[in-house]
Amino acid sequence: MRKIIHLDMDAFFAAIEQLDHPEYRGKPVIVGGPPHARGVVSTCSYEARKFGVHSAMPLREAGRRCPHGIFVRGRMKRYHEVSLAIRRILHEYTPLVEPLSCDEAFLDVTGSEKLFGPAEQIAREIVDRIASELQLSASVGVAPNKFLAKIGSDLKKPKGFVVIREEEILSFLAPLPISRLWGVGPKTTAQLGKMGLRTIGDLQQLSLSSLRANLGDLGVGLYRLARGIDDRPVEPLETVKSIGHETTFQVDTDDREFLTETLWRLCEQVARRLRRKELVGKVITVKIRDHDFKTITRRATLYRPTDFEEVIYQTARRLAEDNDWGRKPLRLIGVSVSGLEKRDSAQEPLFEAPMEQDLRRLHQTLDRI
Repeated sequence: MRKIIHLDMDAFFAAIEQLDHPEYRGKPVIVGGPPHARGVVSTCSYEARKFGVHSAMPLREAGRRCPHGIFVRGRMKRYHEVSLAIRRILHEYTPLVEPLSCDEAFLDVTGSEKLFGPAEQIAREIVDRIASELQLSASVGVAPNKFLAKIGSDLKKPKGFVVIREEEILSFLAPLPISRLWGVGPKTTAQLGKMGLRTIGDLQQLSLSSLRANLGDLGVGLYRLARGIDDRPVEPLETVKSIGHETTFQVDTDDREFLTETLWRLCEQVARRLRRKELVGKVITVKIRDHDFKTITRRATLYRPTDFEEVIYQTARRLAEDNDWGRKPLRLIGVSVSGLEKRDSAQEPLFEAPMEQDLRRLHQTLDRI
């Protein structure tokens, strides 16, 4: 049986701002920009959350709900620096570390228990070291798989510490609301509610054939998750198969201009992660989910691999247009790049076009900034 830890830093960006600025401690800190800006909240302190502020909320709405809040622009270089320090601690306990973002990661410590003791002891030691060495707090879930560990770390934030043992899986999941399951948003929650299903325990009472008949592939996935079944391994960065970003809108939208801006932003994020990891990729995938929860995934293969957002966006936009995106209100769009290889091992053209040389220099400069 595997022993998986999911570690999730508490209000990471805001916590760093409070660490670096003692005068912010105990006060509502909102990271993202000034309250009159068009952007969204990156994260906020727990003091700000008491006023209904949350990540991805428009800054103007955050300013309305918490006018006395301390609004700061993000300092990604500083957050990345702290993230690397956390990752160094994690790698002291296992090479099987799968970062999900700069503030959370999965660890497979199955093979580490002989060296460091039981998984929960390892998790406690990691949390204590982050607190003593970096003066930051984290929440963890310890479980037999990734799905359960992630649920565990979310349950009692901040400073949560939840251990889920194999014999407790069904009883642990049963009282939780269905919305705790991956892929179950407000629309699906409402759909399941009409079937009389409100808790994960309600789902556990149904057979696989019944769920498949009523919900198709979604029902099969829910049947497995309701029983805590998740076979995915922890994949270290060295074995990453794709890099992607997606966003779920607070309100379903068919505003083509807004969708286009969002798609460009996602492509930028993907490209920067590729360059940071010194990777390039050939397969561009677009994911679109409409207000009826119908999901379309389309992909295209490039002639040669890239880490340029301009190329990724051009391809992603064409895939989206080919599928008439925005004809119905959308609730989610995503972009990913796969078919990855190291940039220095990718076959370059004999003569790189001057425009590509200029783009490369431009991106190197922007990434440094």
